[in-house]
Amino acid sequence: MSYLQNQLKSFNASVVDSASRLGQQRRFNHQNNTTTSASSSQLPSSTSTPTPGGGDRKRHDDIVYSQPANTGTGKDIMTQVIFAIEHMKAKGVPLKFPDIVSYLSLQHRANDQGYVQALRSILQVHDKVQYDPRGANGEGTFSFRPPHNIRTAEQLLKKLQAQSTGAGMSVRELREGWPNVEETINQLEKEGKLLVTRNKKDDHAKMVWANDPSLIQHFDDEFRQIWEKIKIPDQQTVKEELERAGIVPTNKNKVVKQRPKIEHKKVKKPRRSGKTTNTHMMGVLRDYSHLKR
Repeated sequence: MSYLQNQLKSFNASVVDSASRLGQQRRFNHQNNTTTSASSSQLPSSTSTPTPGGGDRKRHDDIVYSQPANTGTGKDIMTQVIFAIEHMKAKGVPLKFPDIVSYLSLQHRANDQGYVQALRSILQVHDKVQYDPRGANGEGTFSFRPPHNIRTAEQLLKKLQAQSTGAGMSVRELREGWPNVEETINQLEKEGKLLVTRNKKDDHAKMVWANDPSLIQHFDDEFRQIWEKIKIPDQQTVKEELERAGIVPTNKNKVVKQRPKIEHKKVKKPRRSGKTTNTHMMGVLRDYSHLKR
């Protein structure tokens, strides 16, 4: 019995020890969780605390450095010239210089007469600007000058017929002074008065040439039927017939016969004798030249 009692006491002691350890471990885990939650709750307050220079950093973050800065309307004088030409092109009527200045919003430059006069001088001599000094009762007007001053079908046909070469005309250049030129081109093409090339992508007219409708020949239906009944041989048959006739295409590899090689026997050159230099002792020395092999 004493042995069993000792075993029971040791078992009870181990159970008590394990229970005490488990309680301590639970308390330790609870303290860790409390500390972690407290530290996480303090993070937003520390993040929201403004730091020196924080406002500047926020302002810098709003800037997109991959894009140019928005500086508004161009301040360079040549930029203003481009804007003025585009405005004249869109209006399509002669404009006075004050109207152009008003469109460009250059009222703040009214006191800078040098800038205004420079802008006027550039527009007067620009190749895309038509300046009329007599326009507007002598005040002068400015209008857009297209590459071709053509705005009607008659002017277009007259210009094409007056060409000394077959260069044709670009539709893009015609469109600068005549925005609706393609409608007229399509109509003239249907009437047989124009030859037109078009873009494959959008089928818009690209180049135009003059065409004479009187040169168009009309054939009878009987002749058309006879022509259509003629059977054209295929490419392989034509090739075989040409080869039978001895006609070889230029791109065909020709067999080049090699010429027979002629072997030439090597002839041994005679040995050259040395030059005699002691001629002044001919009577003293003996001559052994006959002993040479």
